[in-house]
Amino acid sequence: MRKIPIYSHPAAGWPALISSTQKLMDYKTFLRGGISVFKSNQPQGGFDCPGCAWPDHKSHKAIDVCENGIKVIASETMTHKADAEFFARHTVTELQGWTGYELEHSGRLSEPMYYDAAQDRYVPIPWEAAYSLISEQLGQLDSPDEVLFYTSGRVTNEPAFLFQLFVRCFGTNNLPDCSNMCHEPTSVMLSRQLGIGKATVMLKDFEQAKLILMFGQNPATNHPRMLEMLAHAHEQGCRIISINPMREQGLSKFRNPQKPTHMAAGQSADMVDDVIQIQIGGDAALLTGIAKWLVENDKINHDFITTHTSGFEPLKQWLTKQSWEDITLGCGITQTDIVNLAKLVADSPATICTWGMGITQHVQGDDNVAMITNLLLLMGMIGIDGAGASPVRGHSNVQGDRTMGIHERPSKSLLDSLERVFEHPMPQEHGYDVVTGAKALIAGKLKVFMGMGGNYAVAAPDTSAIEQALTTTQLNIFVGTKLNETMLYPGANNLILPCLGRTERIVTTKGEQFATIEDSMCQIVPTQGKLKPVSDTLKSEAQIVADIATHVLGADSSIPWLAMSEDFDIIRDYIAQAINGFEDFNQRIRTSERGFHLYHAARHRVWNTESGKAQFEVPQYPITFVAAQMAAANDIDEHADTAQKVWQLTSVRSHDQFNTMIFGFKDRYRQTDRRDVLFMHPDEISRLGWQKGDRVMVTRQRAKDSLEQPRVLGPLVLSEMDIASNAVAAYYPECNDLFDLETHAPDSHIPAYKSTTIILERVEANTSIATPA
Repeated sequence: MRKIPIYSHPAAGWPALISSTQKLMDYKTFLRGGISVFKSNQPQGGFDCPGCAWPDHKSHKAIDVCENGIKVIASETMTHKADAEFFARHTVTELQGWTGYELEHSGRLSEPMYYDAAQDRYVPIPWEAAYSLISEQLGQLDSPDEVLFYTSGRVTNEPAFLFQLFVRCFGTNNLPDCSNMCHEPTSVMLSRQLGIGKATVMLKDFEQAKLILMFGQNPATNHPRMLEMLAHAHEQGCRIISINPMREQGLSKFRNPQKPTHMAAGQSADMVDDVIQIQIGGDAALLTGIAKWLVENDKINHDFITTHTSGFEPLKQWLTKQSWEDITLGCGITQTDIVNLAKLVADSPATICTWGMGITQHVQGDDNVAMITNLLLLMGMIGIDGAGASPVRGHSNVQGDRTMGIHERPSKSLLDSLERVFEHPMPQEHGYDVVTGAKALIAGKLKVFMGMGGNYAVAAPDTSAIEQALTTTQLNIFVGTKLNETMLYPGANNLILPCLGRTERIVTTKGEQFATIEDSMCQIVPTQGKLKPVSDTLKSEAQIVADIATHVLGADSSIPWLAMSEDFDIIRDYIAQAINGFEDFNQRIRTSERGFHLYHAARHRVWNTESGKAQFEVPQYPITFVAAQMAAANDIDEHADTAQKVWQLTSVRSHDQFNTMIFGFKDRYRQTDRRDVLFMHPDEISRLGWQKGDRVMVTRQRAKDSLEQPRVLGPLVLSEMDIASNAVAAYYPECNDLFDLETHAPDSHIPAYKSTTIILERVEANTSIATPA
């Protein structure tokens, strides 16, 4: 096997500090951003870092933020503005040709803007005129269901609660949010199996765990603050296994910037004991093998299963029918290695399963989560210290937004509660999620799009089709802090409404306000920016929502919209009445230094499911699903040892981005400084007779009877990565047009960003490289 060039330094450490400092300099916010770094994640008067949803540790640190968090802070605290002068210099057609990196660095949105088609430019518009336009356009609709109200997980609890209340008072449940594209299988399956779609663990459980299984996760890039907890758990004797098609170099060792001995003496801590390098989409097959061995060798927790669960016998029968040949084919791991992993599970008194979007973003994403939960239930690992389910969310408040009611499929109990508190009828029909909403937009069924943050068109599959569909609407409204691609495809009317960032003060007639967020482990914490806003014309998201609600719903509305936007305590009092778990919200958030933990029934072995017990689930897809896809595409026998004609492509994010925000081009752990790359194992490159640096075209493999036009990306530059055989990787969101809105999990509707079948073709070296959209 060829040696793969690897990043030889520990994760974090000096390179992270240097990179963070450089980003503050790049955004010309060294002082302003540096001040914010010291306020990030602080217990008293600080703001919650918008970089990820990893919980704050109970211990106090003078600096409690990671490299990625500092990059997000640098982006938000920049003082350079995308203002009227900026838009006067650039037409929208010109801006459509800019890269995500160029748009990200164009500056902070600083005044409300309206698209003037005659000039092909955004021009300033007074706030009041913008609100009047929104009211006029919404008033002309035949149905409230002709509007799609999208929300980003950056939005804090208080404005999120106002937003969903406004949307429902308007008359629709069309409330998709970014969780539809990241952890929706987690929410759907944990709710079905445990009665609540959230993590059952708290941060302290990582200090007591004896085995941590990490599925489809790359914390070094996506949530680096997790590395400290993993390193600490490893020091306490916990075994940590990474299960991932890619051997991520940022998971080998960790140099803690908080430890002088690490920084001065060059020390580092080990993290991962082993990497199980499964094939793309092989998680359910691997988990099936583990569960099969545990059941057949009677290594399961019978007392827990009998007392607390339902559905064990159907799962047992299904496991018995699964052959080891299919299991190994489905995951690419030998039976011996699977059994050895199962023995670790059997011997562990406290096991945590933690996962990211490498688990969820598949057609079989629902099955993947179901099998993780099945494994925990087999071993009785829910409701004991040091064990449980730990999905790790991305956006800092994507979980909180859902708790506040941002959901296209709201529960009856939520709607009943809102009706009781506000004495206003709530719509009962389920609304559009991201996928069905995008389809409706493309089909011309929607006349208005409103985005509370986010970059909807670029985050979703079929980016080009969504961008084109946005040009056919009557009105698009974008509330945000930075310019992005979705804002550049105007309909008949287009508005950009700039809002305050997480780091900035919210000052109203009632004084300085603070908001709250919910992290990945159900902790509610306060967040309060301290910087002077970059522009005097910025409004808080709560004020923008309240102003729109007042104009659209009329001044005679019995709901005190403006009073709530001026005094967040009033919002929290309503939340306390309407949302379970928030009783005495204002008092509890003020009397605890690090906020409070929402009651989690399953953590206490109370199962709010249909059966009243935790539920085992049998997977919907065959465990050989991916292998069969590959075999069908190659038109070969799936057991034959022949050269690969097609590949499974997965999307990945670089170390220099946050979701669709591109901070730079350097991916330190993968040792590349460009984004137009295709990662492949060097042995596979050699087998093809290719070389690192070759140019490659990527074409989505279509079904034989498909009438769809080919989806093509590239040329991309071939780069080396320690990735499973038959697998390649490309950067998200540049590869999004390879994915479609039809290929998604059946129940959660999550798009299959992590697995699609493609064909590769090497092209001549002098072929021009396409600039990713």
